Amino acid sequence: MYVGVLELDVLLGDVHSLKQKRAVVRPVLAELRRRYEVAVSEAGNQDLHRRALLGVAAVSGTAGHVREVLEACERLVAARPELDLLSARQRMLGPED
Repeated sequence: MYVGVLELDVLLGDVHSLKQKRAVVRPVLAELRRRYEVAVSEAGNQDLHRRALLGVAAVSGTAGHVREVLEACERLVAARPELDLLSARQRMLGPED
């Protein structure tokens, strides 16, 4: 079994309150869950209006499949016009860890 984790640091567009931030972030999280069947949440920067740290986790029997899913999630977030992807970091755990 392989577990992959993806951290996405994003800058939000024209957001001036936590309520507006929530309105931007929630649909992105929902789309990631629906499209890729991953666990996802806002994992950091909850008190900042224009920044969000999104955490994505995927589990599979092969490391290659986990990487493909996480890379697809990263591309989806990078393609969203209301978000600027500042950084992305992947980590993988496998049977040997």
